[in-house]
Amino acid sequence: MSRIVFIIGSPKEGSRLFGLTDYLEERLAFAGYSVAIVSATELPAEELLRADFSHPAIQHAVELIEEADAIVIASPIYKATYSGALKTILDLIPQKGFEGKAVLPLFIGQSVMHLLAVDYALKSVVAALGGTRILGGVFSVDQWVSRLEDGGFKLTEKLKERLDEAFADLVAELGGYAPRRPTLMH
Repeated sequence: MSRIVFIIGSPKEGSRLFGLTDYLEERLAFAGYSVAIVSATELPAEELLRADFSHPAIQHAVELIEEADAIVIASPIYKATYSGALKTILDLIPQKGFEGKAVLPLFIGQSVMHLLAVDYALKSVVAALGGTRILGGVFSVDQWVSRLEDGGFKLTEKLKERLDEAFADLVAELGGYAPRRPTLMH
């Protein structure tokens, strides 16, 4: 089964972005995919900023990305582009590090006016890393994700539908089949 790595560029825990990534990660794991997470909140900040390739956590993150068949790149949008935390992670990836991998973007921002950040900011970086299989992805506005008291998230039905479509597109890109609507999920 294919290996999928989420690169999550949110610099803060509890970000609504995790509502999107948690939902998609659960769908993929339920379908039998091997899923790993490389998150800015879990990497050592100083070593990440200095691109300390000798640090074991940084080495492990790079290895996970190198071994992946597909990458889900997730970030909040700040000032019309993805987060600086995501950029620091992407800077660790060797040239051609996305070659042959399917790449699915997941972004969240305050308004739909940030929708084009994927096209204008991310796609050129993915291409510079050798990525040519960039899927349509999902852009969400903050209002479509609510924080729950237990620490979880509630997504609007429309957002779930869009994430289900992205899930099906990713699975199809990896050569598998999965129904667009889950039977045991949310």
